[in-house]
Amino acid sequence: MTTFAKSLLRHALVIVGLIAMPALLMPNLAKAESILSAVQIYSQDELLELINKNEHLKRVRDDDCQLVEDIKARAEKMKVPAYQFLYGDMLLYGVCIERDAQLGMLYIERSAAQGLPDALEQLGRYHAQGKFVRANKVRAVEYLYTASSTGHIKAQMQLVELYLEGYGDPSSYYDVYHWLHNAIIGDRKDQKRAGELLLLLAQKMPAELVKQAQRPLER
Repeated sequence: MTTFAKSLLRHALVIVGLIAMPALLMPNLAKAESILSAVQIYSQDELLELINKNEHLKRVRDDDCQLVEDIKARAEKMKVPAYQFLYGDMLLYGVCIERDAQLGMLYIERSAAQGLPDALEQLGRYHAQGKFVRANKVRAVEYLYTASSTGHIKAQMQLVELYLEGYGDPSSYYDVYHWLHNAIIGDRKDQKRAGELLLLLAQKMPAELVKQAQRPLER
């Protein structure tokens, strides 16, 4: 083979190599893109905000169910209350995992036992409605009172509604009136409803007690 032919052959090999290089790199590029697009586990504050807005299940769906094992581990092994609540709701509604209402309620109860206000409120609401459990408004009052004591406004309003139906201990009216009267409520519709409930609850309380309950909340 002449020197000229050898030179042409070398150039041809270089060109073939350059053409083939992108194809060789594609698997690694795809792998890198997969790593970059991986969904990060939610922080505690982020998850609590999602739960408060009732957007936690939507977020799990929007993330294409990529975090199921991470969520389960934080609920089951690490026993993080917010993740117990999330995992419980996923089980209750069959979001990204097979539906199991009994196990779902167990995790909501575990979250409530650790004092998560949203879990306490949800258990109170479900017992009042008879959702997933037999209706038990006496038990609902217990859960909602505990949630109300943490400043959970939705729980407070539901609790007043149960008081107006005749459930609960009248000696607790003062506390709930005091909390709801001093609650900071951003939504105008909720503000209006809270005002209506307070007026109705006041009718079941001595005027002097209502006056005392309207004192500022110690924050």
